[in-house]
Amino acid sequence: MSTPHLPFPIRSEATLRDQTRPGFRTKTVATRLTPGELVEVEAAAETSSQSLAEWLRETALRAARQRPADPVELLLAEVWALRYTLLNLFYSRAQAASEGTQLLPDSIAKIRDQADARKLQQARKILEDFLAPKGNEQGR
Repeated sequence: MSTPHLPFPIRSEATLRDQTRPGFRTKTVATRLTPGELVEVEAAAETSSQSLAEWLRETALRAARQRPADPVELLLAEVWALRYTLLNLFYSRAQAASEGTQLLPDSIAKIRDQADARKLQQARKILEDFLAPKGNEQGR
């Protein structure tokens, strides 16, 4: 059975072309606001001399791209990274000594990079576990 030939495209070629252009916005995010909230948001956009859509997009992206603002989270991340690094360095050094080898500089850099890559995620997990309601504890 053959597929019939249609004299028109099923999808617009313009749509396909737009999706391949970098930076072209093709997705929509919707939310519901109370009348009072809408007045606040519109006033903020007007104060910034921007359209409502432009102001909402910039505000959402700024918040999404913002670095952690909680100093406790940042401090905990650094403490976790320091603990992780020290424990791994002590362990690696002891293992190398037991094998009669040296701990190579590349190994030290790798431990540091692993700590840096995971520190913020681990700090957030520690805070989340700490702030969880007491009823959610398992095995205690």
